[in-house]
Parts: sequence; C-alpha cells; structure tokens
Amino acid sequence: MNNQRYLNDLKNCQLCPWKCGVNRLAGERGVCRVGLPEVAYTGLTQVLKTFAVTLLGCSFRCIYCNAYRISQYPDSGWMYRGYVQPDVLVHEALSAFKTNFAQKMGVEKLSFTGGEPAIHTPYLEEVVAQMREQLPDLEVGLATNGFCTPQTMKRLVKLSSYLNFEIKSFDPELHYAVTGAPIEPILENAKFIASANPEKIRVFRTVVIPGVNDLEVPKIANFLQDIDPDLPYRLVGFRPHFLLYYHPGPSRNLMHKLVEECEEVGLKNVDYSGYSPDGTLITEYSFNNRLKNTYNFLNQAGCYRRPRNCGSCPENQYCPAIIMEPWTNLP
Repeated sequence: MNNQRYLNDLKNCQLCPWKCGVNRLAGERGVCRVGLPEVAYTGLTQVLKTFAVTLLGCSFRCIYCNAYRISQYPDSGWMYRGYVQPDVLVHEALSAFKTNFAQKMGVEKLSFTGGEPAIHTPYLEEVVAQMREQLPDLEVGLATNGFCTPQTMKRLVKLSSYLNFEIKSFDPELHYAVTGAPIEPILENAKFIASANPEKIRVFRTVVIPGVNDLEVPKIANFLQDIDPDLPYRLVGFRPHFLLYYHPGPSRNLMHKLVEECEEVGLKNVDYSGYSPDGTLITEYSFNNRLKNTYNFLNQAGCYRRPRNCGSCPENQYCPAIIMEPWTNLP
C-alpha cells in the first residue's frame, strides 16, 4: 500500500459514537466490523446524475436493511472489490465522466453511499481532495445514517455539497431495537446540520415499516418542524428485506396518511416514494405492540438482548442476527 497517512485516524478509530478505539489498519475490528475502507462497487446513476461509490460496512445493524450483504460485510460472506487506492478511484471516476454514457446522462457529481460512508471519513476526504484538484467545482453527495461524532459530522459537512440523512425512528428503545444503536447522536447531528448548514440538506428520509416504525413518522416530522418547517422530508416505502423478509410493506393509503400527519404538525415540504400494491395499513397496534413485534423478529434471528445495544453486546463480533440469509428466517 502506498502512503496512507490520511488513514491515521483508523489506528485508534473514534469516528462514530461507539468509539471502539480499535486499530483498523492492523486488522482489528469494532462494531462496524470493517478494517480498511473497502469499495463494494461503483456505477453511474441516472437519477442523481452522479458517479456513485458504494462502500462496505456499517455502524448499524438494521433489521430491514436492503443492502445487508454490503452493510454487514464481512460477516455476510459476500466478496467485493476491497480497498481501492484513492488515486485509482479518482482516475476511474474522471474516466467515467468522459464516457458517452455519462455525458448523455449529464453525470457531473460524485456521491458516496453504503453501508455507511461516515465510518470511512478519512478515505472520503482524500478521494474528494484529489478529485477537486482536477474539478474544483465538483459536487459531492453523501447518504448517511447520521451516526457519527460531532467532529466527524463537521468533516462530512465540509467535504459534501449535499446530504441524504436518514432518521429511522424517534423513540430511543425502538431505535435500539431497529438499528442496535442509540438515537441521540443522530438527532444531535440532524439538528446541527439543519440549523447551521441547511443548504447541505438534500433530504431527510425515513423508511416506513408498517407495524414497526410508522407511528414514529409524525414524531420525526415534529422534530424537524421545530428546527425549520421548510426542511425537506421524504417517506420511503419499505420493501421486504433481511430479517423482515416476510413482513408486508406499506399501502398507498398508509403513505398518504403519514404525509398528511406530517403536514398537520407544520412540516411543509413532505412527500413519499414507493408503496406496496398489496401493502398494509396497520392502525390497531399500540407502540408497545410495535416494540414487541420488532423484538420478535430479532428473537427469531437469534438476538435475545433487550434492550438491544450492539455497542455493549458481547456477541457483536459474531452476531447471529446478521449472518442469516433472510429466506432461512421463517416466520
């Protein structure tokens, strides 16, 4: 490996609130289970007109992850590209921009997704710095779960032009159940960006899971409204994945209902994308039933800790709830 001084932060990794302190350069692994920054794949995306870099690993262990083979790497057992030198990735991106395919689509941006890019912040900074040596006005997008330290979040805001920021739940215990992590750092970072750098927010978003987090949506909307009623908030219809492989998605009526409830609390810029034609509109479950329902999914996968906290769990290096293929997790 060539000069890797830019990765010095990974010798005692403190990038996210887990603050594992492991030496990722020496192969030690914390909650996110990743060492060196590794690339799953790259590609040109027409919707966002960007050269997208998908990175491996995540600080969360969401029960519904639609990219669990990437987010739960290496425990998922799938193989990907691995570590790519920044200059190699930069050359690849610049070459992609020049292709007829990219020029016809108008691709002119760089974006990072995952997994969770924040756990690879030093790598992002190096790639972006080298890219901007060639393209000073390059726009950079970032999709994040917001689970990083305030210092890391400031670094991400500095390097990015816009962020897609996902808030998965609002209630602390439900957030632990759904993701394995605390909600407080996410809300603090969301408030920081929305207050200090609102121009960096492309959208806040929540994946709507009927019978799990649908009651959380108006709470999140109210939280955002208190900061700025003009903040953009998008609801995304859940599609069955991972531990929720057999769980129904939301109906169109549920998505409409939630948009209306968000608008009723005063949030002005709300929309949704995606629903299930055969989806469900669940209204009879109380919050406690939703929480119980969520833990039932975890129990079926082999996780029996309540409250769920992946940071303090003694099994976080070999979690039974992340190595299971969804179709083996029968209801």
